[in-house]
Order: sequence, then C-alpha cells, then structure tokens
Amino acid sequence: MTVPQPGNPLHGVTLEQMLMELVDSLGWEAMGVALPIRCFTHEPSIASSLKFLRRTPWARAKVEALYLQRR
Repeated sequence: MTVPQPGNPLHGVTLEQMLMELVDSLGWEAMGVALPIRCFTHEPSIASSLKFLRRTPWARAKVEALYLQRR
C-alpha cells in the first residue's frame, strides 16, 4: 500500500526516471562535471549508474538534489 506524500517532490519518481531526465537534459559529460562521480565520468551508462546509485546513499542523494534543482 502506497502512502500519499503530498510534501515530497520525489514521490512517484523513480531513480531511473530521474537519471534519464538528467542525462537527456545535461548529457553524461555535464553530469560528470556537476557530480564528479566515477559512474558519470568513466564509461557511463544508465544500467551501471543505477547499480552504483542504488548501493550508494550519498551519491543517490546528490543525484536527487540535482534533479530537484533542475525542476
């Protein structure tokens, strides 16, 4: 059961959706500059980035912050 979260701007947005929107609007190179994380700077891909971000809370938080900043 999903609990409504009216104050949460990320509610209903998956990490994959965030990442794809950021890559579409910025590109991998700009992502690597904005967030100097290895998964964005060395042979980046959606799959490898998702795998890393799902296991690394600090990196996911940075991606979420960038996503919210760009909205």
